Amino acid sequence: MGRLLYIETTIRADLDTVWTASQDPARHERWDARFSEIRYLPEVPGTPRRFRYATRVLPGLTIGGTGVFAGERRRPDGTRTSALRFASGHPLTLIRHGAGWWRYVPTPSGVRFLTGYDYTPGWGRLGPLADLAFRPLFGWLTAWSFDRLRLWLERGITPRRALWHALGEAAARAVVTLTAAAVAATGASAEVAVFAAVLTGCLLALVPPLPGTPAARRCLRRPPDRVAATAPTALTLLETP
Repeated sequence: MGRLLYIETTIRADLDTVWTASQDPARHERWDARFSEIRYLPEVPGTPRRFRYATRVLPGLTIGGTGVFAGERRRPDGTRTSALRFASGHPLTLIRHGAGWWRYVPTPSGVRFLTGYDYTPGWGRLGPLADLAFRPLFGWLTAWSFDRLRLWLERGITPRRALWHALGEAAARAVVTLTAAAVAATGASAEVAVFAAVLTGCLLALVPPLPGTPAARRCLRRPPDRVAATAPTALTLLETP
């Protein structure tokens, strides 16, 4: 496996609300941009709960897999955890199998909602090379989704509306960049126009997103301590599906 992906945010909501929004499949798939479908499979008494997940990559192309999880809703320290393992046999998947966890830590300012996970890439020998680009992108998408959940629970901005906010802001930034290039191109060379566009884009990247727009940069991307980076014991009891 590769480098652990870690994402953390603090949500000003009660513990039950955060738990339900992330554990209920119908709610989870609304805010988590990594998945287009999450469904529980029929329960088997005495075994951990199984689920199916899928991501629509292109129209007509969906990559799916199965997973198994175990949640601890009541712990002596007041926190909650959810451990999971997942795997996909799809020939195009970039995630062959992996494992991770969610933690819910109540604090005076809200709930620390965090995840740590890792996976083994697919694509055979090309997998590790492709993962150099895919892993940072997947981590960014997880953090972006966490902030979208925060906006939903804190401010009532639905995941769909948050997506439109993001698309609108991205379009506005693109217009500003292209306008700067067009102005610079007036009476100047193509090289100057390209430089102006690149410079404008870099400066815009430093401007923080609007408060109602999801942003991965608002999430913590490294474990603040050893406890946060340590998998719960429940994970060791799960077998790869």
